[in-house]
Amino acid sequence: MCGIVGYIGKQKATPFIIEGLKRLEYRGYDSAGVAVHQDGSIRVAKKTGRVANLDKETARHNFTGTCGIGHTRWATHGGVTDANAHPHVRSDGKIALVYNGVIENYVSIKKFLTGKGYTFASETDSEVICNLIAYHYDKEPETADSSRLLESVRKTLSHVEGTYGMVVTSEGNSEELVTARKGSPLIRGIGKDENIVASDVSAIVASIPMQLLSYYIAVERGCDVDKPRNLAKSVTVE
Repeated sequence: MCGIVGYIGKQKATPFIIEGLKRLEYRGYDSAGVAVHQDGSIRVAKKTGRVANLDKETARHNFTGTCGIGHTRWATHGGVTDANAHPHVRSDGKIALVYNGVIENYVSIKKFLTGKGYTFASETDSEVICNLIAYHYDKEPETADSSRLLESVRKTLSHVEGTYGMVVTSEGNSEELVTARKGSPLIRGIGKDENIVASDVSAIVASIPMQLLSYYIAVERGCDVDKPRNLAKSVTVE
């Protein structure tokens, strides 16, 4: 069980995320991290231990971006290390992901991606999903009618067996966070010119105590992802 927070709006994202993560430490306190859009790229900070350690680390970086994601981890796959902490990024740093859940078939997906030249910096199943999103993102054409990142996440989840709650963001898209869930909670708070997503409503309330009257909590039905029956075949299709 892990905690997730994402923020997109007009204010600095990091204080919102840190405050939300503090409320989610009951979901995991092995490590914590953030990824924030800053100066045209995605900047990442993560530390083992409590969110207080991450708070000090982000203060050193002086993140000012207004879109970001954060995570507090309870270790399942991989030990308690900075490398295994979330957010995870693809090797070039252009896609970042925070994830709560367990991917039952991550070994076969990782084998497929390794064969395609993808490398991994951690022992986690979550990084495997980040790189599978990257694989589909690299193949997805740019169109004016749909989100390239959204379509990449949709295609990725058609290959995934397990439970998940995730928030994904990509470089150059500081006004977009893509979320998905199956068996893991995600709640969206919508305000004026800003949105927050979190694993628990307590993280949203903690982040906006003085603005709560201008927010509402959304319970929305997203789009279903059709999952092929044969994972091995679907993963290896070019």
